Parts: sequence; C-alpha cells; structure tokens
Amino acid sequence: MDIPKAELVAVLQEFNPWWGGLSASDLPDWERSAMAPLRAWVEGGSKRALLLSGARQTGKTTLFRQAIRELVRGGTVAPAQVLYATFDHPLLKLAGLEKTLAAWAEMFPTDPGARQWLFLDEIQYVEDWQTWVKHQVDFGRGRRIALTGSASPLRDASAESGVGRWETLPLPTLSFGEYLKLREVEVPAVDPVRSLRECFDWGEGDFARVAAQAKPLVGHFHEYLLRSGFPEPALTDDLTRCQRLLREDIVDKVLKRDMTALYGVRRVIELEKIFLYLCYHDGGMLDVTAISRELEGITRDSVAKFLDLFESTHLIYRLRPFGYGKDVLRGKSKVYLADAALPGSVLLLGRRLLEQSERLGAAVETAFFKHVFTRYYPDQPTFTYSRSKANRNLKVDLVAEVGDRLVPFEVKYQDAPITPKRLRGLCGFLDEHGVEHGYVITRRWEDFRVLDAWSEGGRRILAVPATLACYWLSR
Repeated sequence: MDIPKAELVAVLQEFNPWWGGLSASDLPDWERSAMAPLRAWVEGGSKRALLLSGARQTGKTTLFRQAIRELVRGGTVAPAQVLYATFDHPLLKLAGLEKTLAAWAEMFPTDPGARQWLFLDEIQYVEDWQTWVKHQVDFGRGRRIALTGSASPLRDASAESGVGRWETLPLPTLSFGEYLKLREVEVPAVDPVRSLRECFDWGEGDFARVAAQAKPLVGHFHEYLLRSGFPEPALTDDLTRCQRLLREDIVDKVLKRDMTALYGVRRVIELEKIFLYLCYHDGGMLDVTAISRELEGITRDSVAKFLDLFESTHLIYRLRPFGYGKDVLRGKSKVYLADAALPGSVLLLGRRLLEQSERLGAAVETAFFKHVFTRYYPDQPTFTYSRSKANRNLKVDLVAEVGDRLVPFEVKYQDAPITPKRLRGLCGFLDEHGVEHGYVITRRWEDFRVLDAWSEGGRRILAVPATLACYWLSR
C-alpha cells in the first residue's frame, strides 16, 4: 500500500520528539533492573543486535525510551542519529520497515557507515525481520539495532539467522522489589545478601534480626500477588479495576489480537478455554491428553499447538522433568503463568485468593519461580522439576542447573511447620545427587533457619520465607 510520505514523517516525528529538541517529560526517573544490561549494551562495542523479549505491557517501550533519553542527553550522539519506531502502530505496520527507514534517511541524510541507533518496537509485525537483522549486523556498518518483541522468534525456522547476530534480554513482569519501588512503598532496611547461600553461615541472632526487619513486607507481598507485576495495573489503587486491566489489556489482547494477527488462530474460544484451564492449574503438571479429554471437542494436537503459542507470547513458562533420556522425553511438563496475579484475575477471585491456601500457594510458587528465573538467567541455567521414580509423590518443585551445580527449591507456603516428613522429596534429591544445599520457601517466619542433617547424607536445607526470598532475589 502506498503511504503518503507526509503522514509517515508526521508519525515518526511524534515518536521521536528529540529530533525537535523536546525532552520525554512523561518518562519515570526510576528504572527497572533490566536497564543495567541494556545500558551496558548501548555503551558497549558489540556489533550484535539486542532483542528485549517479554509479554505485553511489561515496560519494554519505557526501557527503550529511557535509553534513548540517556543517549541524546549525553551530547555525544546527535538526536537525528537515533530512531524509535513501533510496528504496532497501524501506519508503520502498513508502511513496513524499509519505507520507514527510507523516510528517516530522507529527513536526515547521513554518510554511509555513520553511527546510527535504531530502537524498533514490536518487531514481530515486520515480515522476515530475522533475515533483515542478520543482514544489518553482517553488513550494516555503524548501525546499532535494538528490538522488542512480545512473541518469541524461536518458533520460526529462520530464527537460525539470529545465531551470533543478536543477544536476548528477557523482561519478565516486575519483581517484588521493583513493585515496591513503583508503588513508592517505604521499605524497611533489610540486611542484603549476594546469594541465599550466605545464610548457611548465619547464627540464630542473624535470622532473628532479619526476620524482624522483613516481616512488615508480608502485607505488601500479598498485594503484589493480587495486583501483578505489570506496571500499569500494579499502579492502580482500585483492585477490581487493576484485575480488570489484567484481563482486558494483557490476556484478552494476546488471545484475541496477537494470536490471530501473528499466528492466524481462528478458534479463539478454544484458545480461551485452554488458557482458563491453565489458570486453574497454575504450577501444575501438563497432561495434554487429560486437557483434551476435559475440554470436550478440543483435540490433542490443538492443545499442544496452543500451548506452544502461549509460550511464544510469553504467557507461560514450561519446565521439563529433571534427568536425561527417554524419561525426560516422555515426562509431562510443568507450567507457570507469566505472572502470579493472572489466575486470580481471570478467575475473578479478588482478595478471596488470600483465603484459599492451595491457590495462594500456587501464586507464591509462580512468583518465586519468576524471581529465580530472572536472577539466574545471565548464567544460562536449565530449569526443571524433579519427581522420584520410586515414589511419584516425592518431588522437588524447581531445580536450577547452572553449569555443573544443582540448586533445588521446594515451596511450602502453608501455616503448618516445616518437618522432615514434608521435605522427603527435597531430602531424597539432595542425597541421590550429592547436592550439599537445598532450599524450602515457607510462609512461617518461625521456620527461618538452617535445617541441619535432615537428609541421610547430612545435607543442609535453608528454610526462608517467600516474602524475604523474593525481596532478596529482586536486588
């Protein structure tokens, strides 16, 4: 379609106010923790592109605009050398990438090879964008390219073009610590730790002191589980409106717009039914046959396909069972939704979530997984869960494998005390694999301590309240 050049230029000028000497006054001064690696990429000399990947409404655009603000404020980069464009905009989507870049080049002609910065939002709407990025990285001298996407490129075979051409920076929903900053909560001074392993060297006084410091955060943690880590809903004081925004702006737009626009999905009702099923079973095991049987009229192939799409659009995470060989290939996956507040919002639970121990425990496990995922991601870990072959009831909720190190976690967010019987799965995993340290994420502050010699091999387990664990992992 032939887009009038004047209209295209007008849209670009609106998205790039720094071209006219205007500042982005609507941007917050507070930054997400992902700004540090983004800033490192901006300031570094790598030729690779950067793909900022995450679900809708997690703050990807804000991060880009904050990075651009720093670039043009510094004075070393001319404003005309920096382009921001979002291909979620109808006119830019129609114009396409090449016409958009041509309009920019006509407005600000530059010498071949001149330094340029391209921040391209919602790149998944650009056809064959992977090949374009490959070509630019290989031959586009002087161009630094940063991209965002609400859908994973890994489903497309052409994603092989990206090997060595771009690096991925995931942007999950807000951590608990980021949520507190966004809400401007006055946080008590809590002794920091670089790693949970430090607590194995603590004495009773250390545990008592930190518990007293962190207990006031429990109410805020429960609010975080209700309100979500999506910035706009999280800032909304009215919980009913907050959860409505989650349903309408996050879930509905992904299911009813992105799925149809990106992947040609037409059976939206089936898609909604499967997502509702996942909300009922957040943190649970995925049995494709059982889902197909319970949701009459939906085939196994459709269930499997839609689960892939949910993962591609960052609505769910899937974990394979721990181990190797056919047991892993045949084993069921475990699923976590992208944010702990999504199931309660979709199921219209409101504050009743806090009164339902099983659903509250699932929300805490989902939130904790997200924090571990984000904290360990730079180390390129593998995340799995474990179940004993001898006794399927003995399990470990989450295993992070970092290099040759195994870090097992069990989540027990109930009022009952932690006992050896309740940790048989975790103790068995430690003994079977010769792992020195394990972690149980609890609700009771009385359990905050090191549990010595609870396994046959004398392994040690740290019991740490979920509120404190998520707060520490946010930092």
